Amino acid sequence: KLSSGAADLRQRRKQNCTESDKMAPEERNKENSKLGRSPKYMLIQRFAKLFFGCLAAVTSGMMYAVYLSTYHERKFWFSSRQELEREITFQGDSAIYYSFYKELLKAPSFERGVYELTHNNKTISLKTINAVQQMTLYPELIASVLYQASGSEEVIEPVYFYIGIVFGLQGIYVTALFVTSWVMSGTWLAGMLTVAWFIINRTDTTRIDYSIPSRENWALPYFACQVAALTGYLKKNLNCSAEKFCYLLVSASTYTFMMMWEYSHYLLFVQAVSLFLLDSFALAQTEKVHEVYKIYLFSLFLGYLLQFENSALLVSPLLSLVAALMLSKCLQMNMKKGTFMSRLLKIMYIYLVLTVTLTLNFLLKMFVPHKENEHLLKFLEVKLGLNTTKNFTMNWLLCQESLQAPSQDFFLRLTQSSLLPFYILVLIICLFSVTQVVFRRICGEPLKETVKLEDGRIGERPEIVYHVIHTILLGSLAMCLEGMKYLWTPYVCMLAAFGVCSPELWMTLFKWLRLKAVHPILLALILSMAVPTIIGFSLWKEFFPRIMTELSELQEFYDPDTVELMTWIKRQAPVAAVFAGSPQLMGVIKLCTGWMVSSLPLYNDDDLLKRNENIYQIYSKRSAEDIYKILTSYKANFLIIEDSICNEVGPVRGCRVKDLLDIANGHVVCEEGDSYAYSKYGRFCHEIKMNYSPYVNYFTRVYWNRSYFVYRINTVISFQS
Repeated sequence: KLSSGAADLRQRRKQNCTESDKMAPEERNKENSKLGRSPKYMLIQRFAKLFFGCLAAVTSGMMYAVYLSTYHERKFWFSSRQELEREITFQGDSAIYYSFYKELLKAPSFERGVYELTHNNKTISLKTINAVQQMTLYPELIASVLYQASGSEEVIEPVYFYIGIVFGLQGIYVTALFVTSWVMSGTWLAGMLTVAWFIINRTDTTRIDYSIPSRENWALPYFACQVAALTGYLKKNLNCSAEKFCYLLVSASTYTFMMMWEYSHYLLFVQAVSLFLLDSFALAQTEKVHEVYKIYLFSLFLGYLLQFENSALLVSPLLSLVAALMLSKCLQMNMKKGTFMSRLLKIMYIYLVLTVTLTLNFLLKMFVPHKENEHLLKFLEVKLGLNTTKNFTMNWLLCQESLQAPSQDFFLRLTQSSLLPFYILVLIICLFSVTQVVFRRICGEPLKETVKLEDGRIGERPEIVYHVIHTILLGSLAMCLEGMKYLWTPYVCMLAAFGVCSPELWMTLFKWLRLKAVHPILLALILSMAVPTIIGFSLWKEFFPRIMTELSELQEFYDPDTVELMTWIKRQAPVAAVFAGSPQLMGVIKLCTGWMVSSLPLYNDDDLLKRNENIYQIYSKRSAEDIYKILTSYKANFLIIEDSICNEVGPVRGCRVKDLLDIANGHVVCEEGDSYAYSKYGRFCHEIKMNYSPYVNYFTRVYWNRSYFVYRINTVISFQS
């Protein structure tokens, strides 16, 4: 029965495709005959529109990539720097990713390089890791293969090839946003406005300035391509060839996105929730939505296998939700009948899906051994006020700017570029229209097969409803965590640009206002051209000079103290030495020197998080003996004290590293509403600089400059005063 039902479903879909392919030319011919236009004329017009739109999309992406490359060169003077000075520009986790790219290029063969990364014992002391799985190094694997296979060794330096790929992906990112807005509005003018807003608000749309090799810069362009393809796939009356193309693009981009970023399945979960709500109110074809669910399942299964049986994918909420939706599919198919019982069952269906999702996720976490991302749940508990903690790592994460609520400056910047006001206007109109459509569906009124401009029902288009739900969900997350703005703001640019360029949106508004003095269709067409043109000219006048000034200014990024430290390590430190210090500095040391370190700036492993907390104790009020025991337990030979952390004067008291350590160690005393740090020992990073016993018994200073103090950890302790 199931096989025959599936065959009937496939047959119906084939018939629908065939009918739509046949109906579309007939309808177009009727319209053309009414307007007195020949089919040949319309074909040329459509081809010209498509050609110039694609040309504008590709040109926008290429120009943005060139803009990023030029800005990067002006900011860091990259071409005039030595290799060591270039590598210092990669900070924190970015340094780690690029260091593994270097190791792959140095390996005698690609296979040997991959083996060394999957059995890596030369990065972190006393620890063998699968770096490919733990750090999601698939971008570096691809970049190294492309660099060697293309014969680029004699043409371009590895660092330029690496950052060139990332900048190229950002160009694809912008092109995908362009296409999405174009597909939704029907005019590539919306795509141009999307790109303009994206570049003007670059501070809030991308982190490419601060962290080029970060996983999101590799992954989000593929997600943007997936969203563009999904937008086309959800459209009504799509011909069969276009539907197949969109389906294949959704499949390929979803899987690639999942392989590029360890947190990708959380973003896909938000997307799956959007599709679930879209389907629950019968606003899209159920068959199409469930095909997307199958893509999720296939990507999760393939990702699990190729990511070395990554258990995080098995316990992900995405898998639980999609499994629950597939199990409830039969019930949902019997509900779109318009009866009171079907509407009652619809509410039960939503409740059933949520219950099954939570149950499945709970059972999977019980039976599937996993440790990945457990700290995220603990962080959310503290963030939402469900729990309190003195744990250093949790409090340090809470103090990070990206994990706090967005500041007023963020909203002010979006308002100054006119993005936020137009986004709110478009969102309100679309949301009210969607609400009307949902109410009609609850009352049993069927959706129209084709929505015409004069209908003024933009909320009946499934791709529009999807984007409205998606942007609301992402916006809710961005209001809680500022780091989520990099996921939300690009789609704010896209949705706002689509709205002001869409005659359907203006027509929907005029239907509500019941305009009679002016013909509403004519006014909608005029406004859909005039408003974006006015916005474009105002943005050009105000922001274009700023962008050109930004590109013409020569900024200087030079860190002589770090350069001197790296040079000393490469010349004076033993090859087998292990360095201890802040995780951010250890990442730079690993990249610039290749020496082994005791910790890394990675936050997806409980053992590394514990290491980071223990080694950060060098900035706490603990004894020399305690610090010596901690460092020797990780086989560290050299200790590096950073003056910027030891003497940190942070804008928020209580968020400095030393304050968080005092809280975690119980060295804070509260008196009359004020808190004081108290311990019988002085702060280690201060006391060790005094060169008196017992500190000189355990540690010997071997190098220092204005920013760094390097101490050799004595293997033989001398207790002389």
